[in-house]
Amino acid sequence: METKYDDRYVNQMNAILQKVETEQATALKNAAEKMADAIEKDTLIYLFGGGGHTCLVMQELFWRAGGLANICPMIDFAIHPVTPAYMYLGHERMHGIGNHIVNYYGVAKDDIIIIFHSYGFNPPTIDCALEAKKRGATVIGISSSDWRANYPKNFAIRHDSGKHLFDIADICIDNYVPYGDTVIEVKGLEKPVSGISSIIDFYIAHRLEMESIKESVQRGITPPVWSSANVPGGDEYNESMRKKYSPRVKFL
Repeated sequence: METKYDDRYVNQMNAILQKVETEQATALKNAAEKMADAIEKDTLIYLFGGGGHTCLVMQELFWRAGGLANICPMIDFAIHPVTPAYMYLGHERMHGIGNHIVNYYGVAKDDIIIIFHSYGFNPPTIDCALEAKKRGATVIGISSSDWRANYPKNFAIRHDSGKHLFDIADICIDNYVPYGDTVIEVKGLEKPVSGISSIIDFYIAHRLEMESIKESVQRGITPPVWSSANVPGGDEYNESMRKKYSPRVKFL
């Protein structure tokens, strides 16, 4: 029996991505220019995902073919999905983690930190953003205005300050992820399915990567870009960057 192609997910994805491209173009450009500043000064670009699947966006940009070598993912396995689900869920509702992560990775004045979290209100996300701002770093926040508008103001799992990531970030990029994350309704099933936040965040991450590299080249700077380690000569090409950044990027 032939099954009719269901194009709802790809249509939802394309609609959100097109909205990002048309309505967030200025914010993307401003963020990319800040990243290019870090490339020009040879400082690190810090990445933080506020818990759960959002943590995966850090690894999407880190140490991969065509990616920047001065990327420093601020990984804490306590809130990462490699940890048992209900354990990391508990951790990402705890205060005092995000600021400790900023301290551990050494974010300092004039550094760039990119914080992803579609919900934008949990304690690690807000603690991270507040601590980074306290240290004089530039905070680029990627989150959802729909989540910001719709989650309950007295929601028990939000940060005690009541702040959203967009209340703190210097540059705000709306990923337009819908409240609840899931985008597909299945006839006969009460709950919608198919979360879309990860794929949107991955796209935005690569757009920032691409635009910052373009901006660097336009400035006459050769950005530190990894080769694939799985092609002939890849290891040899990467060796100088490995020696340069291994002492500075904790996960190298």
